[in-house]
Amino acid sequence: MTKPLPLALTMGEPAGIGGELTLKAWLRRHDLTNPFLAVDDPDRLRSIAQSLGWDVPIAVIAAAEQAKDVFADALPVLPQPLVRAVKPGSPDPANGSAVMASIQRAVLLTQAGDTAAMVTNPIHKAVLYQAGFAFPGHTEYLAHLLGVDGAEVMMLACPHLRVVPVTIHVSLAQAAAGLTTQAIIHAGQVTAQALRRDFGIAAPRLAVAGLNPHAGENGAMGNEDAAIVAPAVAALRAQGIDANGPLPADTLFHARARAGYDAALCMYHDQALIPIKTIDFDGGVNITLGLPIIRTSPDHGTAFALAGTGLAVETSLMAALNMAAAMAANRSRPHG
Repeated sequence: MTKPLPLALTMGEPAGIGGELTLKAWLRRHDLTNPFLAVDDPDRLRSIAQSLGWDVPIAVIAAAEQAKDVFADALPVLPQPLVRAVKPGSPDPANGSAVMASIQRAVLLTQAGDTAAMVTNPIHKAVLYQAGFAFPGHTEYLAHLLGVDGAEVMMLACPHLRVVPVTIHVSLAQAAAGLTTQAIIHAGQVTAQALRRDFGIAAPRLAVAGLNPHAGENGAMGNEDAAIVAPAVAALRAQGIDANGPLPADTLFHARARAGYDAALCMYHDQALIPIKTIDFDGGVNITLGLPIIRTSPDHGTAFALAGTGLAVETSLMAALNMAAAMAANRSRPHG
C-alpha cells in the first residue's frame, strides 16, 4: 500500500505553544490520516520534549520524502534553525526571520508536490512586524508568496459548521463601511469552488447572512442588506451557485438551520467566529481558500501564558492536520 504524502507543519511563534502542539500531535500520530514533517529547529523541539518529560525522538531529515519512512518511530524535522534560544512566553523579534522562512519552505514544499498540504502553527504578528513582516497576517502573506494577492478567502470549519467572513480583521465600523457586493460575490465563488473541489460536495449550498439585525427588516434597520447583500446573492444564483439570503444572523446557526447549508457567508469577523467557537472551541480549523495549495491552521493563537507548561490542548491542530489530509485527498480526485 502506498503511503500518503506527508503534510508540512510550520514552526509558528517559537515562544508560543506551537512546539508543544507539534510534539503532542506526533504522540497521537495513530489518530492522524497522514504523516507530517515539522519545518522547525530540531534542538528547540528536543529541548521542549526533554523539559516536559515527553518521549519524542527527533529525526532530522534532508528531504520531505524521508518523513513517510521515519514518522512511525520519530518526529521528522526539516531543520530551520533559530537565531536565538527561546524562553517560553517571551517572543524575540530576532527569531522572526526563522518563523517566516519556515512558512516559505512549507509553501515551496507543497507547491512542488513534495507535501500534500501545509499546516501552520500560530504566529505572533506584533513580533513579526518588528522583524519586517509587512502583512496583516498569515492569510495575506501566503497569498503573496503564491502570487494570488487578493484572491484569498478565510474559512473556519468544524464538523458541524463552516463559516466564511467576508470582511476580516478590521473594526466593525470599517467592516460596515467597506462591505461591497463584489466582495461577497468573490467570497461566494471561492467558497463554492472549494466545497466542490476540497470537500467533495457536488452541489454546495451557501447561506448568506445579513449585515444588520433581522437582515435590515425591509430597510427599517439599515439599507445595506437590500443595497449590497441581496444583489450579491442574486449574482451568485445567476452563476448557478445555490445561495440563499440575506438571512437574519441570529437564527442562522442553530442546529436545524445549519442542516440547510454547507457554509455560511458572514459579513464581519465576529458574526462568523462567535458561532463556530461556541459550537466547537477546541476543534475549529482555519482554512485559507483561494490558494493553489491547501493550507489549514488551528483556530487559536500563541497562548504565551501556557507556553512551557505542557497544558496546551492539541485538538485544533489535530483537526487541522486531518482536515488538510482530507482536503488533499478530495482535491486529487477527478471532479466532473
